[in-house]
Amino acid sequence: MPLLENITYIRPKWLFNGHLETIYPSLFRKVIAPNPVIERIPTTDGDFLDIDWYRQGKSKLIIVSHGLEGNSTRSYMIGMVNSFLKKDYDVLTWNFRSCSNEMNKQLIFYHSGATYDLDLVVKHAYNAYEEINLVGFSLGGNLTLKYLGEKGNSLAKIHRGVAISVPLHLGSSSRKISEIGNTLYSRRFLRSLKKKVMDKSAAHPGKIPLEALRNIKTLEDFDDYFTGPLHGFADAEEYYEVNSSIYFLDKIKVPTLVLNAQNDPFLSDLCFPLALAKTLDQVYFEFPKYGGHVGFNPANSEKPYYSEQRAVEFITAVI
Repeated sequence: MPLLENITYIRPKWLFNGHLETIYPSLFRKVIAPNPVIERIPTTDGDFLDIDWYRQGKSKLIIVSHGLEGNSTRSYMIGMVNSFLKKDYDVLTWNFRSCSNEMNKQLIFYHSGATYDLDLVVKHAYNAYEEINLVGFSLGGNLTLKYLGEKGNSLAKIHRGVAISVPLHLGSSSRKISEIGNTLYSRRFLRSLKKKVMDKSAAHPGKIPLEALRNIKTLEDFDDYFTGPLHGFADAEEYYEVNSSIYFLDKIKVPTLVLNAQNDPFLSDLCFPLALAKTLDQVYFEFPKYGGHVGFNPANSEKPYYSEQRAVEFITAVI
């Protein structure tokens, strides 16, 4: 599909760069949603996933996946929940392993390509709905695209997909976020990830090489020492190459939107594959000039966030 050029997003004048567009909604956006019904579902390996249900008796479902070190209660998640509740959908948000209020049981955590957990969530809800749509943010966007590529036409009820602020190429994006200008983000992520490694080591003595923590300076270092080996990959490089969603886009069989802002401080140039857009049957790319990372704050405060507006428009449109 051609690149979508009819871009109408206008950012607030006072959010004048990608960093402000990224940081402001993350810190200051307040969103209220109905209280969800929380359910814990078992995994096949003796672990669990915590999911939040927003049911209103509808026949169509939206499943929303969060980003790196996020969870189901983040403002961008609740904003998406509210947008689809207004359009007569049920919504399910879920927490990756270790991202809810309780550490998961197994030695593994979550990662950018752990589609086995998304598959469990989809199948848990599958029989109750006529239509299921998937929305993912950042890491959850990569997970969503990889999953859609893996499944192809095998799940007939999957209707549409939307991936927002998604690092299509994991390796170059990991290096991008560790550049000097992005130190604020990488330090925050590493602080959270290192704490989880220490907590996990306490629960599984002798299974995690804590001495390696002193060598961790970047997210790629963390993935090289921990994410990759803990999840069966030789190192960060193999982990990135096996799980980057850019390699699964040509296998996607349902209409899918990729919404990436050109000034997203987390995304490398490889996350804007302009030439690839012309070769794909089902994937639509939209690359607004502004938006930041999981930002898209509206210039008019009475309007929805652009990411939510586009997700609703795309999923409900007749294509």
